[in-house]
Amino acid sequence: MNAFLSSKLSLNSNAELERLLCQASADTRRILRKSLVGQELTEEEAITLFSGDGIDYRALLATADQVRKNRCGDTGSFVITRNINFTNVCYMGCTFCNFSKEKDDAEAEFISFDEIADRAEEAWQRGATEVCVQGGLHPDIDKDFYRNVLIAIKRRVPDIHIHAFSPFEIWYGAKKARMTPEVFLRDLKQHGLGSMPGTAAEILAEDTRRKLTKNKLTTAEWVRIIKAAHSVGVPTTSTIMYGHVDTAADWAYHLRLLRDIQKETGGFTEFVPLGFIHYETPLYKADPQNVRTGPTREEHFRMHAVARLMLQGHIDNIQASWVKMGPAVAAQMLRSGANDLGGTLMNESISRAAGGQHGQEVTAQDMVANIEAAGFHPVQRNTLYQTVRDYPQHNHKVSVSTPASLITLVESGV
Repeated sequence: MNAFLSSKLSLNSNAELERLLCQASADTRRILRKSLVGQELTEEEAITLFSGDGIDYRALLATADQVRKNRCGDTGSFVITRNINFTNVCYMGCTFCNFSKEKDDAEAEFISFDEIADRAEEAWQRGATEVCVQGGLHPDIDKDFYRNVLIAIKRRVPDIHIHAFSPFEIWYGAKKARMTPEVFLRDLKQHGLGSMPGTAAEILAEDTRRKLTKNKLTTAEWVRIIKAAHSVGVPTTSTIMYGHVDTAADWAYHLRLLRDIQKETGGFTEFVPLGFIHYETPLYKADPQNVRTGPTREEHFRMHAVARLMLQGHIDNIQASWVKMGPAVAAQMLRSGANDLGGTLMNESISRAAGGQHGQEVTAQDMVANIEAAGFHPVQRNTLYQTVRDYPQHNHKVSVSTPASLITLVESGV
């Protein structure tokens, strides 16, 4: 994109944003203007933004787009990775999950260390810089299992980044090893753990969390593991799962808690909103009248936009999950607060088991095309958001979606 066109688009976008702000309700206008100058939002203000309709909703998306530009520029990123789910056996029985199997189930899997290493090596040969390794809480996992996973991968592919083990798995492994989370994580780091996914967060508001997990990993325990990881130099992502039995107040509380943790530790690399996929889950099947069928399209946009404003200056990388929303909708999130499209994946079992319908892999070329279609400069990054490949500017096929035109796409179901 040449400098003149970029400048013209910026001026048009600013004019559109100002028009929307002037037409928004007084409360929304005040909150959004706070965001534009970098002031922190309260939980109550976040709830207001989650609840706004019409012009207030349009103004929210436009403001999130501008704050994203202020914080991250017009770069859209992605990582080449592979998910390795080493077992689908889990005794925890979380109601939102259809991934877990009983140990003696015909579909139970528990792959060997050699198979884990094989998959990591294949990923490396296909250009991956990262493997994301997670699994169920299998009863046969012993105190050395998680360490041995790392050893197997590093022996085979010493230079690949291992992004592995949810806070629930760390809680489980530390219990098995009779170690504190800090000691357990320090040992894993010495054997190759590069970072951790901040999954198992689901919803951190306790009352709602109990409905999803039966409080098997409490909010306090989740926070304890995350802070332990950050304290020993293991960065993590942060997540939310939304669109089930939760409320806007739950979302606001969750975002505020993540922000508080980041202020204390600085260990989060990104925030990843994950929409609930209901189709095959026990939660939905048991009570379809009261459990929602995942977020609406509009709620996907609201979540990414409010997260951008709530977390700005603290967690500035907001990822849009194409696995949950589909690549086309995820790319549209780049114009409502997100700056990253996540990973190419190669395999993805958990969302697929719940009935996810967006496949298991997109290519790097697909990522680049989707980022360019949003009018962004595509870069391949690594796990820690360092640039691996910067795609030449002259390759861009600019098709800029302004905040106003995005609303048309959302409302028309494109």
